[in-house]
Amino acid sequence: MTDAAPGTSAVRAPAPENALGMALRFALILFLFVLFFTSILAAVQQWTRPVIEASLAEEKMRFINEVLPPESFDNDLLADTLVLPPAPELGTKAPGTVYRARKAGQDAALVLEAVAPDGYAGEIRLLLGISADGVITGVRVIAHQETPGLGDYIDPRKDKNRKNPWINQFTGLATPQISESEWRVTKDGGRFAYRAGATVTPRAVVAAVKKAAHFAVREKARLFAPAAEASGTGNANGAAHDP
Repeated sequence: MTDAAPGTSAVRAPAPENALGMALRFALILFLFVLFFTSILAAVQQWTRPVIEASLAEEKMRFINEVLPPESFDNDLLADTLVLPPAPELGTKAPGTVYRARKAGQDAALVLEAVAPDGYAGEIRLLLGISADGVITGVRVIAHQETPGLGDYIDPRKDKNRKNPWINQFTGLATPQISESEWRVTKDGGRFAYRAGATVTPRAVVAAVKKAAHFAVREKARLFAPAAEASGTGNANGAAHDP
């Protein structure tokens, strides 16, 4: 045994049982902190959820009202929906939603999500409205990465022509009456105008709108049907599928 030097006190290592007790107390305190902050976080999330959901619903309806006049339906579009599996005709790689508009109990229009996969800078996401008799009520670009100032005129918020945005060319077109050759930009012999220096972007949008419109017309009966009938299952929000 070694004596401590004069004027100093010996430092003793904590006994094993004391070290274990300290570790347990530290773990308990840490657990209580985690539990407390998790509870606070859950409470805040629960409190803000209605606000967030209302904001998302408002944003969805803002886009929907841009492609489908509000006076053309009287049902709750966000409640009358059908989930579709990925569909080549719509260019989608993930399930998408179809909103079914009805007025006085009658089928009025469909609002579909579609994707143009071959934009100049990548995918162009679209929202398209089409009436029960095949007339396009509106098209909007909801996401894209096209070149600013060149190909982004497909988005009416960025189109310099505020009075008559490029995307409005689709509004009012009766899909069944448009020939295959017309579904092109004028440079390729079709009917849709384009801006010089940016033809890849409008070509992609025109092709995507054509496919989505034809899909809506061809599948109209099934898309308007109650969800269980459309999917062939008993699910409340089943997915339509091609035979």
